[in-house]
This record gives sequence, structure tokens and C-alpha cells, in this order.
Amino acid sequence: MSEPLPSTTEPEPSLARQALTVPNLLSILRLAGVPVFLWLLLGPEEDGWALAVLAFGGFTDWLDGKLARWLDQASRLGQLLDPAADRLYIVATLIAFLLRDIVPWWVVVPLVARELVVGCCILVLRRRGFAPPEVTYIGKGATFVLMYAFPFLLLTQGGSDLAAIARPIAYAFTTWGGVLYLWSGALYVLQTVRAISPGRGAASPV
Repeated sequence: MSEPLPSTTEPEPSLARQALTVPNLLSILRLAGVPVFLWLLLGPEEDGWALAVLAFGGFTDWLDGKLARWLDQASRLGQLLDPAADRLYIVATLIAFLLRDIVPWWVVVPLVARELVVGCCILVLRRRGFAPPEVTYIGKGATFVLMYAFPFLLLTQGGSDLAAIARPIAYAFTTWGGVLYLWSGALYVLQTVRAISPGRGAASPV
């Protein structure tokens, strides 16, 4: 459930100091990889290098969360950077795949619309003095599955044996991840409605 933004007398470290932690540096590096990935995919169409950048983004997505817990370096900046990087990668990849005719529009539009709806929910919550919706296990799982689906979708290009092997795997991951992603978006909307409804309190969906 979304909670009111805490009021604390303890000053937080500056954004510059928060950014210098290892997990946040990885998140910033992952964000910097988005335009590189798009250029590789849409400019010279170097799919091999684009696949490497995408795999690096998926690996650092897993690693920065682990390091934040192991090194006790969780921060508010990290709580913003990590999901922002995930969403930017997903939206950028979907749009690039649409332009390259790797996935059809009816796959891309619902997933991008989900991001717009969740973004509106965050704005509504902030205006009401609430923190952003809590990340659910379904949302984490959906992001994980989609980040696996995208490399396999890239491998489906062409008529090679590798493309033939990758195709059913890519379609399965995309279907599973897409359904989970839309489901998690619906749960975030539900959290928002519960948070702003007067006199109502409910547990966060998982």
C-alpha cells in the first residue's frame, strides 16, 4: 500500500553522495546504456552489440539490488533510479522493436500504455502527499521475464537455426512477461485508488 511521505528531522545524504554508492552507479550506468542500445539497434543495426548492451542492463538490474542489500547502501535515489531504468529500458526496447518490425503494434501499445497509466498514478499520489506505489513481486517478476524476452526476440531475426530455436522461447517469455506486466499495472492502479479513497485502508497487493 502507498504510504504518506515520511517527515523526518534527520537530513538525508546529498544526491551527489547517494549517487556515488556502487548500486546507484550501476543504475546510472544502466540508464546511460539506453541511448547506446537504441543507436545500435536503429542506426547501424548492430544487433550483436545491442544484445550485449541489453544483457548488461539485465545483469546490472539484478546486481544493483543485491549490492544495495549486501553493502547496506539502500537510498531514496536508488529507489527512484532502479525502477526508472527498468521502465526506460522496457519502453525504449518496445519502441525500437516496433520500428524494426520485430514485434507487432498490438504487443507494444498495451505495454507502453501501462507505463503511462502507472506514471499518472505516481503523479496523483505525489499530489496527495503519498509515496509512489510499492513495487510488487508480480511487477518484479514481469520486469525480469521481459528482460529475458527481449534478447531472445533479437535472436529471432533471420532464418538461421539459432533464430528457429529462439523463436518459441522468445514468444513464450514475451507472452508471460506481457501478461504479468499488465497485471502488475492493474495492481498499482488498485493501490492508488485505495490510497486516495477517503476512509479506506488496505494491504498492499503482492
